[in-house]
Amino acid sequence: MKEIRAPSTAANLESLEVGDRILLSGKIYTGRDAVLPRLVEAVKSGRSPVDLKGAAIMHTAVSDAGIAPTSSNKEDIEESIPSLASAGVLIHIGKGALKDETIHALDEVGAIFVVMPPVAALLTSRVRSKKLVAYKEEGIEAFYELEVEGFPGIVAIAHGKSII
Repeated sequence: MKEIRAPSTAANLESLEVGDRILLSGKIYTGRDAVLPRLVEAVKSGRSPVDLKGAAIMHTAVSDAGIAPTSSNKEDIEESIPSLASAGVLIHIGKGALKDETIHALDEVGAIFVVMPPVAALLTSRVRSKKLVAYKEEGIEAFYELEVEGFPGIVAIAHGKSII
């Protein structure tokens, strides 16, 4: 297992290869269908609620029942990935196969896509703190900041190559 801290840099991710198993620790943000398009618009208009440089975003909702990745190839989620990668997000976390153009967009900025098993109990036990950052009206799909320790994942896209 390779240990990765978030936020990160492209240089820190450079040695990762498709299929590498990782443990992710540090600060990650959350978002899915309702929030990610809004975040993209906020970034484009210079109103991002957070600094996304080197950030990690997990495609999930946050509830008292736990967290687990949602399908990243949903239209509203996958369409946000290239814009957010260009804005500085280097680690995108979810599940599912992504389109070739999304893989290329990640490669252009040295970003990666990490798949996580949908194991809500394990992931939830590794969340050390959570804070609502923006879009409270979206409920459990709001934009959160999580402090995590030892989130397991597998690098699914790196350097223009995909595991799928």
